[in-house]
Amino acid sequence: MVPAAQEPYATNEGKPPVSETNTPAPEGNGAACCGCKKFSSAAEAKFAELDAFIDSLGLDPNDERRRGRLIQILHRAQHIFGYLPREVQQHVAEKMRIPESAVSGVVSFYNYFTTKPKGKHVINVCLGTACYVKGSEGVLRELERVLGIEADTNPTADGLFSLGSLRCVGACGLAPVMLVDDKVYGKITPAAAVKVVEEIKAKEAQA
Repeated sequence: MVPAAQEPYATNEGKPPVSETNTPAPEGNGAACCGCKKFSSAAEAKFAELDAFIDSLGLDPNDERRRGRLIQILHRAQHIFGYLPREVQQHVAEKMRIPESAVSGVVSFYNYFTTKPKGKHVINVCLGTACYVKGSEGVLRELERVLGIEADTNPTADGLFSLGSLRCVGACGLAPVMLVDDKVYGKITPAAAVKVVEEIKAKEAQA
């Protein structure tokens, strides 16, 4: 089945945007991250999964070496949630008893981490010099047209694809290069790229 597009985890419909000076109290019996928002049951389950992983590491809150586990925890958090919104970063900071700035600093430093939702399948087109001169920009523009999204923005409405660009993937001999998840497609053309997308759509429709 094609997954639904990812929505924000907090449920604050009809209320003013949350800020540090405008933070609503938790409602009902729903679990809240950082004591400030109510989350859907699906999100609560994900936070519980993340907590179980962190607890399994046996971190000592009095041992500064616990910070050395931050990247590992953020990798797991992104695997669980798909991305690292502020609510997840706050939760990790509280759970590890470290400043939120320490968490956000790591998230912003490493390109692997993302604060925006990603689609189930992540497509990246290399725009490095070797790929660019061999037409990779044309591949990217055709994918934008077919998917109906711009590169490096939000995923498709059905949550199936994210589209991005990279500067170099270290496969210049295969230029132009497209990556779909962990698979590399060399000497790709706009038509071949679209064919890959259509094949993925067909497989997902049968799942």
